[in-house]
Amino acid sequence: MLVSYGSSGIVEMQAGERFDCKYRRSVGRPVCGDRVQVSGSASDESSVVSAILPRTNEFMRANAKQKKQIIAANLDQVMIVIAPEPEPSRDLVERYLVAVHSLGIEPVLVVNKSELLDPGRHDRSSSLGRLDEYAEMGYRVVETSCKGSPGIDSLAPSLESKTSILVGQSGVGKSSLVNALLPDLELQTGALSRVTGKGTHTTTTTIMYTLPCSGRLIDSPGVWEYGLWKMDQGDLAAGFGEFAPYGAACRFNDCSHRGEPGCAVREAAEAGLVRAWRYASYLRLLEQNV
Repeated sequence: MLVSYGSSGIVEMQAGERFDCKYRRSVGRPVCGDRVQVSGSASDESSVVSAILPRTNEFMRANAKQKKQIIAANLDQVMIVIAPEPEPSRDLVERYLVAVHSLGIEPVLVVNKSELLDPGRHDRSSSLGRLDEYAEMGYRVVETSCKGSPGIDSLAPSLESKTSILVGQSGVGKSSLVNALLPDLELQTGALSRVTGKGTHTTTTTIMYTLPCSGRLIDSPGVWEYGLWKMDQGDLAAGFGEFAPYGAACRFNDCSHRGEPGCAVREAAEAGLVRAWRYASYLRLLEQNV
């Protein structure tokens, strides 16, 4: 499913044919990225989605009431875009990483506007000052710029043959990255509009595009602008993967890793086995009941 809107959407068949397809009420409404079964064909203009195949994962955003809203499915990775301007607020990157982990999707940190990075400006207590530590923890960190070196060439290998989505706060340059990654964006958008004959409302609709590197890029304008959803303590702790080896040794199975006696995670942080700033970030997010 390339794009879904109202009671119909555009499907792409295995042979590459694309056509508008209506939804059966009994089947439900697919989302961008869904794999579906279709009855009928484009030639008779009676094609309908007869089944939505099982999803490997679901990408969600939080609505204005902080409830989950599914906007895409079957992703390989989420590209979390941050930038020196606007600089990420404290714990913002941790919030994004935890959310993506909870969805069972791989996160990638994309540092856009990297020409503005200044080692003297970003101290070690900021997300931008800890990029090397994120890399040491196993996160992929890619620096990009739409205005100069290093450009976007470094991002292409991470996108090749994968389905990805770009997310991040306003002002970090997501739209510029999309335009740079999709030099034929207007052509692809126009082709989708011709399929429906109605236009695709690209400023508000989640759409899957084909990348020159053979991957797929899902563009969802405004994603996460309302913030993230509420999480329980288990999902939150699972988002800090370095806690796992110690969490199993906690005295209590439901340990929140906050103040319980015999908490192996807290002891590991005190001993320097877990980064103190990550543990402090976890405690703040727990207190806020993410």
